Amino acid sequence: MNIGGCFQLGYVIKKHGLSGEVNILLDVDVPQEYQNLESVFVEINDKLVPFFIESISIKGNKAIVRFEDVNTAEQADELKGKGLFLPLTVLPELDDDKFYYHQIISYHVMDVTAGDIGTIKDVYTSPKQDLLAIDHQGKEVLVPINDEIIGKVDHESKILNVDLPEGLLDIYLE
Repeated sequence: MNIGGCFQLGYVIKKHGLSGEVNILLDVDVPQEYQNLESVFVEINDKLVPFFIESISIKGNKAIVRFEDVNTAEQADELKGKGLFLPLTVLPELDDDKFYYHQIISYHVMDVTAGDIGTIKDVYTSPKQDLLAIDHQGKEVLVPINDEIIGKVDHESKILNVDLPEGLLDIYLE
């Protein structure tokens, strides 16, 4: 399995107790959808290694997980900070008007006023605000991802419609 065919589910925060369990942060919209996971891929030395799950207990966006063959605090400590991944194929289906961030990379962005803005090159995520990184005439334009700005998405034509706030594009052109 390569990382390009996966999405990051979360990461190991720290060990939990002395018998090999770990605390993980689930970086997903609905953590409970992953309550019945049987396995995950853990990124170790830039490779994805399968780990089978014996038990998982989810509370909010955190979980306590026991992996097979991780039986000591030392083994659990070695997983601290490691990313947890799942294949893209296990993502739940979304309604037509919704999207996963990885889906819209290379989509064209069309503004109701300015027309074709450019192509989505990346999506930056942060706790306060997620941003579209758009290549507009060779310059990177950052657009907040929120319901007031983001309109319909046309997956077939690979177009994301937006209604940019007045003056946002001008900031990048001056």
